[in-house]
Amino acid sequence: MSEKTEREKIKVTVPSYAIQLVPNFLKNREKDIKEVEKSLKKEDFETIQRLGHSMKGSGSIYGFDGITELGKIIESSAKSKNTSEIKNSLAELKDYLNRIEIVNE
Repeated sequence: MSEKTEREKIKVTVPSYAIQLVPNFLKNREKDIKEVEKSLKKEDFETIQRLGHSMKGSGSIYGFDGITELGKIIESSAKSKNTSEIKNSLAELKDYLNRIEIVNE
């Protein structure tokens, strides 16, 4: 019998001014993931670059430095049309979003 181990939660301290905005912000990142996946199929690197740039810019505002870092990687990978790096970053982003635990400051 194999045991399923849950990966450690990532605690993110969200500024009090943004706490009510976080659920919608995170839903939008889920939409971004789907949009990047669709854009990969079409080899639409311009859209992927734009989405990565947006994530890079907005993550830190809400306290999600992981989103900022992954957005930066997605943006630069789209510029170089590095499909495998984009896919790896998307997998990391999905994992990150699944492990987030919100802490109010």
